[in-house]
Amino acid sequence: MALPQKIKQWVTGQDGLDKLRMEEVDLPTPEEDEVLVEVHAVSLNYRDTEVAMGLYNHHKGVTQPPAIVPCSDMCGAVVSCGPTTNSPSPFKSPAFRVQPGDRVISTFAPSHLTGQIQAKDIGNGLGGPAPGVLTQYRVFPTYGIVKVPEYMTDEEASCLPIAAMTAWMSLNCMRPKGELIGSTGKKEIVLCQGTGGVSIAAAQQAAAAGQEVIVSSSSDEKLEKARKIGAKEVINYSKNKDWDVEVMEKTNDHGADLIIEVGGAATLRKSFECITFGGLIACVGYLSGKQDAEGDRTNTNLLALKRNVTLKGIVNGPRDKLEEMLKFYEEKQIRSVVDKVFTFEEGGEAIKYLFSGGHFGKVVIRVKE
Repeated sequence: MALPQKIKQWVTGQDGLDKLRMEEVDLPTPEEDEVLVEVHAVSLNYRDTEVAMGLYNHHKGVTQPPAIVPCSDMCGAVVSCGPTTNSPSPFKSPAFRVQPGDRVISTFAPSHLTGQIQAKDIGNGLGGPAPGVLTQYRVFPTYGIVKVPEYMTDEEASCLPIAAMTAWMSLNCMRPKGELIGSTGKKEIVLCQGTGGVSIAAAQQAAAAGQEVIVSSSSDEKLEKARKIGAKEVINYSKNKDWDVEVMEKTNDHGADLIIEVGGAATLRKSFECITFGGLIACVGYLSGKQDAEGDRTNTNLLALKRNVTLKGIVNGPRDKLEEMLKFYEEKQIRSVVDKVFTFEEGGEAIKYLFSGGHFGKVVIRVKE
């Protein structure tokens, strides 16, 4: 195929959602152990709005550049490959090689191949501080992309790198080696806060594994949609401010075995009140803020001791776990829930729409029509 000499990409100066701009740049060329990918679809995460507003600053030692291509999650097709080497480096394994035409997704932190994420991995995360994927073409290292199942559309596959992967790690990261959610036959109750990308992916995964799912939202309409993707119970937290009490009632005072905690300051205390003894709270977000209101400081030590709780921060996951998740998705034929698709030219509007919070599942930008 004939490739363009110039391509378009979105850029943010991290100075506001209304100041994203589109620019034209030269087509990049893949070098040693790199591939050029034509981007077909990009999905958005709450993190992208924070980067655009200059608020993504809680990782110590990570400095954001003055201007950056936003977003980290894409699905596209390999169009050309740079020279291949046979170095013994784990980053140059033959297992990472792809061919032109292969359909792939990006990994959030390319150097995070296995195990615990490190500062250096966060320091090369796509869409901040490393250049992101809201562009027509992008060069990736061979280890920074993963082939995706054919049954998924480009839009569905683009939703996997952060939201679905974070959900997968939340559900599985504390289990004994070799075990996955549902694999032992043990029934668990999973509480998913809200109906954004991570929570809906976690609800789908847990339901597909045969677990009992509770979804909370301020919208009855969204809760009905949650039932259709596998939620056994739903809770409208705007109608019932004591939603933690309702969780206990719905579980016969057992509580949730695992909570997908996305609220942060306004929800964490209640999560501690409705988790089962010995349960896991997976902290993946802070949609209600990063600090408690004055006079309501959360004594995390006391709350964790109260029900012998594990509080685990989740920052995405390694490449090998993403491949593990993809096998599960293919086995269960899970399809990502896409709320709305925008055109590439509407990229700025798409990020504003995500920030408004009206979505159910994921917001996607179709880069290639």
